[in-house]
Amino acid sequence: MDSLPNSTVKRAKHAALARPDVGEFGRAELAILGAPCGDIQMLVARLLPLLAPQLRVAYVDADHAAGDSAAAEESAAVSAKPVPYVAENGLSAELVDKITYRQLNLTRALDRFSQPELLAHESVVLVNGNHFRARQQVVIVDPRKPLDKKLDRLTDVRLILLAEGQTELPAVLLEHLSAAPLPPVLPLADTAKIAAFIRQWYLLAVPVLRGLVLAGGRSERMQTDKGALHYHGLDQRQYTAALLAEFCPDVRVSVRPDQAANLPAGLIALPDTFLNLGPLGGILSAFQADPNAAWLVLACDLPFLTRDTLEYLVTNRQPARLATSFRSPWDEFPEPLVSIWEPRSYGQLLRFLSLGYSCPRKALINSDIELLAPPAPDELRNVNTPAERAAATQELSGSQ
Repeated sequence: MDSLPNSTVKRAKHAALARPDVGEFGRAELAILGAPCGDIQMLVARLLPLLAPQLRVAYVDADHAAGDSAAAEESAAVSAKPVPYVAENGLSAELVDKITYRQLNLTRALDRFSQPELLAHESVVLVNGNHFRARQQVVIVDPRKPLDKKLDRLTDVRLILLAEGQTELPAVLLEHLSAAPLPPVLPLADTAKIAAFIRQWYLLAVPVLRGLVLAGGRSERMQTDKGALHYHGLDQRQYTAALLAEFCPDVRVSVRPDQAANLPAGLIALPDTFLNLGPLGGILSAFQADPNAAWLVLACDLPFLTRDTLEYLVTNRQPARLATSFRSPWDEFPEPLVSIWEPRSYGQLLRFLSLGYSCPRKALINSDIELLAPPAPDELRNVNTPAERAAATQELSGSQ
């Protein structure tokens, strides 16, 4: 078919990028509404000991004393008690180290783009739904806060809580929810069951795990493509992809654009879109392709790595952290190229890149991660030089 004339082709103004599945404040957020603010705050306080430390929980509320205008409440979205000093004395921002926690006070409004960035390290965000919206909701049935004027906020109700003395759901709520199955209903006083529901709700939304073989390096020390070397009857790209395929429904091979056509049959290339950044470029390119997946990343120069070690990493994955990584047996730092990178790490890696750092290890060191002791430390040895290759070949042939 002939292409349309240029005059009739609509020009795309922006790149067609896959966008992270982020709500108003985070990837996993629940607005709690239907009761007075004090009751919502007390519910969150009761839930926290049952949710932490497995989940990193943030709470979003507004301070009624912060100002008279709606804009003042909006600017208080993340800080429960803004310090008047900031606004009254001309400062636009104030960062206070409170020893056990840090407090950031801003005069600028927090938009829907900056809010998730500020809370990027948190796995769950609980929101006071009387003031702010969230993608999913928990509704409290309490006659002191009728729901008829807030039905537009009930877009995806996941749980209904009955305040003390309430035994039936209001007709207006039943009608509003009639198009979908009725969510579970629990007593507001049953903290344990509410916490169990939130934990299960979070687990059901754990991102799919995809596999990434990093094979785009120039192998300057080895003087030949490390991914094409054979230690196990297959080249290392094939061997590593086969290891990943046991745990991931989709495996891609990170390569430079000029390498994509030369992959062995059966392997799917993921050409770098972030160029000349080393391993970081491959990881960022994977997140650009699918920002809503977690990526199990393996370098192609790990011929000693076995299924057992990889299974240990996957079994001990902590999706509530930014990443799950092994501690290097040689320097005690995280090993970024045998790691599971959760979707929330995408923004963290981009932030480090914006500050001039292209080292994924530095991002892990300065992030909230799960750091595991490797069950077989020697399996994390990578092979970078001809001498190391000869030694590895001899060692592996003797063990087979």
